[in-house]
Amino acid sequence: MKVDATSDLTAAPSSQRTISMGKAIAYFAFSLVINSAGNVLTLVTSAKIHPSFLGAAYWTAAEANLGTAFHWNLFWAFLIMGFLTAVLNAVLMHHWSWKRIIGNMVFMVPFSALIQVFEDFFMGKYPTLFGGLPDARSLPMVVFYVLLNFLGVALIATAISIYQRVNLVLHPADDLMQILRFRYFKGQAAKAMWASYIPPTLMAIVAIIVTRQFTNFGLGTIFAFVAQGGITGIADKTIFPKLKHQALDVGTDIKGDTTATVEE
Repeated sequence: MKVDATSDLTAAPSSQRTISMGKAIAYFAFSLVINSAGNVLTLVTSAKIHPSFLGAAYWTAAEANLGTAFHWNLFWAFLIMGFLTAVLNAVLMHHWSWKRIIGNMVFMVPFSALIQVFEDFFMGKYPTLFGGLPDARSLPMVVFYVLLNFLGVALIATAISIYQRVNLVLHPADDLMQILRFRYFKGQAAKAMWASYIPPTLMAIVAIIVTRQFTNFGLGTIFAFVAQGGITGIADKTIFPKLKHQALDVGTDIKGDTTATVEE
């Protein structure tokens, strides 16, 4: 029989919206800020330890490396790779939706801009507000940056949980994870997250071939690979637990039924 895909969800996904647009926008804005801050924390803490061994979150590391390979700043690296991922999402859904593509790009523009703002902030480019994170020159500072890097990963995972449930517009990578999660992996966040790491892995390989350097990958990247999907699943249950997935759409199967269900 068919049952709702709620193996790691607090409430069944809904094809309708059950919260007001004002609440949805507030949730989305909050998640966008903490996602951007979390991504940059993983990058900056990695750069402040010498020799660098932390690395950034998985997608962030791959996009930063690709940006370096093709001489793009973080804004353009995130924006271009976001668009290509949105195209992949359409392929997986077997349906091209300009509304969804535009939504992905609507997400990417403020997200990419916030990435640049937070990078400038944590690197000390706004000295009147904050002098920037110093280099780690002692064991306690190294330990602190490791924990800060892991916090960045947790912030990213929590943000993903919130704005996936709100489902106004999504980062293309998180849209990919959501499509995989409900269309192919019976609602399981961790498995879907691991599968969604295939594109950034390919990005990283291209970057390594071009630059012959292996940077932004390390302990933090491994932590993100292992734990980020699981943290997203936990956040579904513990962060704003009454917020369930809104207006879920992961495409249709050949019979025309939505695929946010699992066979049992």
